[in-house]
Amino acid sequence: MSLPSSSKIIIIGGGIIGCSTAYHLAQMGHEVLLLEKAGLTSGSTWHAAGLVGQLRSNANVTQLLGYSIELYNRLEEETGLATGWKMNGGLRLACNQERWTEVKRQATTAHSFGLDMQLLTPQEAQDLWPLMDISDIVGAAFLPTDGQASPSDITQALARGARNGGAKLVENCPVTEILTEKGKLVGVRTPQGDVSCEKLVLCCGQWTRDLAATIGVTVPLVSVEHQYMITEPFGVPSDLPTLRDPDRLTYYKEEVGGLVMGGYEPNGIPWAEKGIPDPFDFQLLESNFDHFEQLVELALPRVPKLADAGVKQLLNGPESFTPDGNFILGEAPEMANVFIGAGFNAFGIASGGGAGMALAEWVAKGAPPYDLWPVDIRRFGRPHTDTDWVRARTLEAYGKHYTMAWPSEEHQSGRPCRRSPLYSTLKESGAVFGEKLGWERPNWFAEAGEEARDIYTFERPNWHGPVGREHTAARESAVLFDQTSFAKFILTGPDAEAALQYIASNRVDKPVGSIIYTQMLNDHGGIECDLTCVRTREDEYYIVTGTGYATHDFDWIKRNIPQGMNAELVDVTSSNAVLSLFGPKARDILQAVTNDDVSDGSHPFGRAHRIGIAGCPVLAMRITYVGELGWELHLPAEYAQTVYDALHTAGAPLGLRNAGYRAIETLRLEKGYRAWGSDIGPDHTPDEAGLGWAVKMKSNIPFRGRDAVAKQRKDGIKKIMATFTTDPDVILSGRETIYRNGKRCGWLSSAGFGHTIGKSIGMGYVRSETPIDRDYVLSGKYELEVATVRVPADVSVAPLYDPKMEKVKV
Repeated sequence: MSLPSSSKIIIIGGGIIGCSTAYHLAQMGHEVLLLEKAGLTSGSTWHAAGLVGQLRSNANVTQLLGYSIELYNRLEEETGLATGWKMNGGLRLACNQERWTEVKRQATTAHSFGLDMQLLTPQEAQDLWPLMDISDIVGAAFLPTDGQASPSDITQALARGARNGGAKLVENCPVTEILTEKGKLVGVRTPQGDVSCEKLVLCCGQWTRDLAATIGVTVPLVSVEHQYMITEPFGVPSDLPTLRDPDRLTYYKEEVGGLVMGGYEPNGIPWAEKGIPDPFDFQLLESNFDHFEQLVELALPRVPKLADAGVKQLLNGPESFTPDGNFILGEAPEMANVFIGAGFNAFGIASGGGAGMALAEWVAKGAPPYDLWPVDIRRFGRPHTDTDWVRARTLEAYGKHYTMAWPSEEHQSGRPCRRSPLYSTLKESGAVFGEKLGWERPNWFAEAGEEARDIYTFERPNWHGPVGREHTAARESAVLFDQTSFAKFILTGPDAEAALQYIASNRVDKPVGSIIYTQMLNDHGGIECDLTCVRTREDEYYIVTGTGYATHDFDWIKRNIPQGMNAELVDVTSSNAVLSLFGPKARDILQAVTNDDVSDGSHPFGRAHRIGIAGCPVLAMRITYVGELGWELHLPAEYAQTVYDALHTAGAPLGLRNAGYRAIETLRLEKGYRAWGSDIGPDHTPDEAGLGWAVKMKSNIPFRGRDAVAKQRKDGIKKIMATFTTDPDVILSGRETIYRNGKRCGWLSSAGFGHTIGKSIGMGYVRSETPIDRDYVLSGKYELEVATVRVPADVSVAPLYDPKMEKVKV
């Protein structure tokens, strides 16, 4: 097929993701050209194992995988091509009590998201999968709508569907260069000529990273060898469910009367560290029997007949994996109109239908169909530009594919990477660090006689007591948090106010020194950013947001500065340290180290003043995320140690204590403060989240999302954020199902323990098919499903703790 000289949209890569994206764009009526350097499926698609599971820890990613199954159910009839799709269900085993707890929590998550995951006895599991030995099994979970597919067949069916919709798919046409002019995409170069385009979609699997890097786009994925064994036929029933045996690190599916058996070894082998050889199409790597032996040894006790089965092939094919085990979708923050769909961590077939649908909508409409933050390319940041760091973290994630998914578990590889100036001081003080976007952040502080490390469990963890100690200090005396990892930007220029007024939903035309808490909304009224702005000058704002949202929020603000406005956004994250001083004695401590007046009359809530501490210029922001009197102190990084020492010297007689991020979490839950990425996000509006007070609807000032908010206020809202409390012995970790009057109505978006109120706390939306109000929420009788067991819960739409009341609301 000859190439056109131009196409509105070009997709590079003819695997399942590229073909699915082309299929969905064509279905939407868009002009699409797909270019594949060899033949369709020639990358990792053709040698994928083909298991299709749905359940993930995020509702929308689960929904995306569910769409894959809906598509696969109809694709063969629609296109006339066989897909090999079988909805034969999926089994997951548990071989010890901790794994059984995890499985029961997964079952509750499935119920929260509307999936029928059933818990089975060992005998019931064996009835479904008679080939296995069940002597060590505690229980199992069965998801009837899971299944398996033929990856190449599904891809070819998607390709035919794309062609039927008008898309052009050209094989044996490599893209040798992405063409840009003045930093903007203009097209691609191939041996058959140049093709101009308006939008480019990179679905090139393990080749995506290097191709994207040629135009300055970071795609953090690396290749890892992945092996599975295909046996000769030995009477395996064709309707056998897929099987995952995570305690033995292995998975199984039926294939032509035999079995496919693979797994995720703890010592994965990276591939192509110096670059992918060329050509590498429809090729495999040399079988590594020695390395695979560890999985065979784990598999044989589970499926004894494997010992006598002939081995047809030990297939070794490279797959692209990512540092957090999630795939990568979305528009590249470094260049407009360049989109990525890659890094599928060996579940590209399960994701293929949904990922292609979501990516197609992203390309066509500028946004995904729903919040896909867990897979959004903007979740990455500075450490991910270094491939060595990415490889170290990815190999750890690969090795954890089937290990226990502990609550609050931290990665260990590639650490320490980004460090606050106070890192060594805090470590000497007993800090136990976590990591986010490469930053080392103290999670909690151990005292003498306490082991300064996380010990993971589904019960109350070893840090529960220390976090309670820090929590109590915040409520009764004072604590100091090192929050240097906050992402910090400056928006400056003659049009800074006008630009921010359009992007932000709250008013920003405030006097210099004002702190503005605001959301930034999309066209549906959903919350894209949740942050704090300080008006530092008439033509300048200092913007502070969460550590993990640095890339996302910078990208959102920069892209939404109206065309023609003179305003520039600059990232100053690394320039400033942040020390947050909170607690009823915070003012006494701060006043002891500065000559500036920090009394309530001189420095009221919601104001930022420049003060001096020990020779350091400090931007003191009177604001709180823990519900107590306090200040965020933003200062040049080189002064951090000096100011930290001064505060501790003054605070020691008043009970000042170091505290970590896990205490922030428990404190904010008691106050009902929302967290972006869990409680609020693009699928939630301010009114649904209880944040409507921060939206400037009483003004006539236009802003993005205003029309959607106005429409929703006219039509009513169908979900409302609420806080739930349960008995302190009930351990909540998030995603527990919410029942109102016996009917499922939502799930917990975040959860923890309130050390002041002495109860377990969860936050989540009460949902309805018709408009509801606060009275509706409060009039219900509630239960939470926790690891498949329902427990009674109380509901509140107000903070559980208010320091002004000197008591708690329950």
